Amino acid sequence: MSEVTVRKPRPKHLALNQIRLPLPGIVSILHRISGAGLFLLLPFLLFLLDRSLGSPQTFETFSAVVGNPLVKLLLLGLLWAYLHHFCAGIRFLLLDMHKGTELAAARKSSQIVLAVSIVLTLIIGVKLW
Repeated sequence: MSEVTVRKPRPKHLALNQIRLPLPGIVSILHRISGAGLFLLLPFLLFLLDRSLGSPQTFETFSAVVGNPLVKLLLLGLLWAYLHHFCAGIRFLLLDMHKGTELAAARKSSQIVLAVSIVLTLIIGVKLW
């Protein structure tokens, strides 16, 4: 005899607010977002580098731009994006070498990536400002 399986009806649209991603998934998405943010804000960073290395007059422009609290906040966000992207990149390199692919190790490494990137951002941010 043939067995009849009852399939659960699939949703017609995906409710993103009801999906609960595991921490490794969140780290993966943040890795992509931080990479895109760094790429898109690269012209701004190059502008700041140009202003800081030119002449004393262009350094004054750099100081005025970086002195703005909103720019400081943006630079702190870029610092976190860089550090998170770097730490998560090392994690993904290890995963590509089949190190830490078990569920518990993957969760632990994603916790470490988030903690290290936030702590390094706070340490470097305090030293810079």
